Amino acid sequence: MIKIKLTFLFFLYINLIFGQIDTLFVRSKVMKKSIPNLVITPKEYESQDKAFPVLYLLHGAGGYFSNWMFRVPEIEEYANDYNIIIVCPDGDKTSWYLDSPIDSSSQYETYISKELVHAVDQKYKTIAEANGRAITGLSMGGHGAFYLAFKHQDIWGAAGSMSGGLDIRPFSEEWNIADLLGSYSENQELWEENTVINLTSLLSGELKIIFDCGTEDFFVEVNKAFHNKLVAKGIPHEYSLRSGAHNWDYWRVSIKEHLIFFDDFFTTD
Repeated sequence: MIKIKLTFLFFLYINLIFGQIDTLFVRSKVMKKSIPNLVITPKEYESQDKAFPVLYLLHGAGGYFSNWMFRVPEIEEYANDYNIIIVCPDGDKTSWYLDSPIDSSSQYETYISKELVHAVDQKYKTIAEANGRAITGLSMGGHGAFYLAFKHQDIWGAAGSMSGGLDIRPFSEEWNIADLLGSYSENQELWEENTVINLTSLLSGELKIIFDCGTEDFFVEVNKAFHNKLVAKGIPHEYSLRSGAHNWDYWRVSIKEHLIFFDDFFTTD
């Protein structure tokens, strides 16, 4: 009994200091299953009669919806520091956050951009417009954040990528991507249509963009190529390379830089 009471008091303390952590289950009609999502609200959420901006934060391949919280528990504090709601969707192990044309059980573009965003706006006090939403993620989630934001600029006004796989074509044998798009040799058109580096034609310069990669990361070359393509097209963006590999030590620093960028976006009239 004492242990249960202490546990309750601990979580009450965490919620009072940092805000509330919820697991929001959303029924996906398109995939016919219930999907868990972590939602962090700031400490002032209940006491403030206002709508809050929302950051959608995506995990990488092999990850899960609570990945960010367990690996970077400081995000609880960041929700409070920036007075934002943070939503961490579950993107399955290797969905790449797209609608698979060959696997009806993997339709994560529709799930996140339509079903999840709607559910979050219905349940929470959100700024339900593009100027109140941002999205970013790491690795597979970096590709996913740009993929979703580029295709749905009416939903997200700012997007980021940390160590993102911004061109999936050089990695056609990796991370089960072929399960979503078929083999590259037989389905090249699908790969061309679903790699982020080929979606820059959708950009008009309105979407606010930030991305970065470590110099020792296996995605560094595709990030450089993506940066060069945006420069050639005259698309404004914030891009940086710094020492680091494809790991949580790197992303723990990246998320802080992205939050500063998004805070500027959210607070600029």
